[in-house]
Amino acid sequence: MSEYTASSFLPEKCRILSGSALKVLAMLTMLIDHTGAHLLRHYGPATVPLFSFGGSSYSLYRIFRDIGRIAFPIFCFLLVEGFWHTHDRKKYGRNLLIFACISEIPWNLAQNSTLLYPDKQNVFFTLFLGYLAFCAIDHFKENELLQLLSMAALFAASWYLKADYGWKGYVFLLIMFWLHDHKPAQALIGSAWLSYEWKACFAFLPINMYNGKRGFIRGKGMKYFFYAFYPVHIAVIVILRKLIFSI
Repeated sequence: MSEYTASSFLPEKCRILSGSALKVLAMLTMLIDHTGAHLLRHYGPATVPLFSFGGSSYSLYRIFRDIGRIAFPIFCFLLVEGFWHTHDRKKYGRNLLIFACISEIPWNLAQNSTLLYPDKQNVFFTLFLGYLAFCAIDHFKENELLQLLSMAALFAASWYLKADYGWKGYVFLLIMFWLHDHKPAQALIGSAWLSYEWKACFAFLPINMYNGKRGFIRGKGMKYFFYAFYPVHIAVIVILRKLIFSI
């Protein structure tokens, strides 16, 4: 097996995306997705079918939502990369939890136009639970029973919290973690798991174009911009929805 095959199903010449490029791609596709979900769905012309393909009709709204499907798998991949490369795992986990809490108010406003919405939590909580599972698996690597119990407890938490992508998102994070060093298997098994949302499987193309380099996002300012983008862009969308549609 060649060197690049072990880390990607694409040839080495196709591995042109840094971690920073993947972050930008994930943020842009997430922005497109949320623009469709919280703005275009309220704009009549955006929901009118433009064309049909494979027996399905596609409107501008549907196109935006489908493009946005690739964001979550890329974020999951980046979380796994961050876990293995961070110099301070406690601080990394703390940041995830802090921004999960910060994001909850704009998330609630976007979902239900209320400050409190216990029926569903934002995706940072799903990522945080997955990160805790990574920590537990690595910490208890000599004790498979404690690994299993930890993963089961966090699975129960993901079920109870009803965070975005739910328990399926939590399991997907574990798949991405376990198969971190086996990209072809990661893409195959990850795609099989995502079959319920099959358009998300296209995320494995840019993931396998990753070249292992950090890229241009460096320093605390850029790092926290990456964290803050999630709650800030949702807040902006909520404001625009209120101004345009009075919702």
